[in-house]
Amino acid sequence: MDIGMVGLGKMGGNMRERLRRSGHTVTGFDRNPEVSDVASLDELVAALPTPKVVWVMVPAGEPTQGVIEELKGMLQEGDVVVDGGNSRWTDDTVNAESLGEKGIGFVDCGVSGGVWGLDNGYALMCGGAATDVAKVQPALDALKPDGEFGFVHAGTVGAGHFAKMIHNGIEYGIMQAYAEGWELLESVQVVDNVTEVLRSWREGTVIRSWLLDLLVAALDDDDHLAHIAGYAKDSGEGRWTVEAGIEHGVAMPAITAALFARFVSQQDDSPAMRAVAAMRNQFGGHAVRAGGAPTATPAADIGEP
Repeated sequence: MDIGMVGLGKMGGNMRERLRRSGHTVTGFDRNPEVSDVASLDELVAALPTPKVVWVMVPAGEPTQGVIEELKGMLQEGDVVVDGGNSRWTDDTVNAESLGEKGIGFVDCGVSGGVWGLDNGYALMCGGAATDVAKVQPALDALKPDGEFGFVHAGTVGAGHFAKMIHNGIEYGIMQAYAEGWELLESVQVVDNVTEVLRSWREGTVIRSWLLDLLVAALDDDDHLAHIAGYAKDSGEGRWTVEAGIEHGVAMPAITAALFARFVSQQDDSPAMRAVAAMRNQFGGHAVRAGGAPTATPAADIGEP
């Protein structure tokens, strides 16, 4: 099939290449002319046969909204826009209704696979009308991993991004559990080779996973992760997952704790933990650090909570 790809970053660029490897004709546009196939969005749209299918892979929020509004002015009834970025699922309804004013279809598609997707394929979670998904199906079949699994038409508009949001929330919790387990293994003297312990879990255990494989690969490069700062961004989907849990009355203690751990990592000096340290010092004389040096104030021997 012929398809347009808007946004040729790490994901979009590799998706273009995977589609081409499968024999599809892809016209890509990016604001970076070094990677773009055409000079403008107009030129991309003009290069596509009817019905036109344009896949958008730009940052969520205003950038995605802006591109979709531009495409609305260029496309016609029967064409389809796919939002494959990490958009919030509530934005999908707005975009679908806007495009629908001209009879343009809309498919939201959560995409997982990262930089490995080019060779391994991408897990795809779609939302939208069956007729619109069908127009994109040849591209979806090319992008998904080989085998039975890796693609789902999850439901109506918004279902794809909602499913991907939950996927990423679960990812937060799994990564946090691995990270905490690794830290505890590193903290004891009885375990001589932490990396090999984790490597042994890659076969036969109930906690084996691709994330575990990736953690072991990182430890092979840097045995104690000494060259990596303890800072982890949150892209938004963890927050949205927790907010959805609150809205629907679904308890999510593991995912919420993992999200809050990300927040703590983003502070060079956590104000809240300074307050905790101060209170511990006041009631129990527990050591605090001032300028990096531990100090303590004598106090009664009060048990630490």
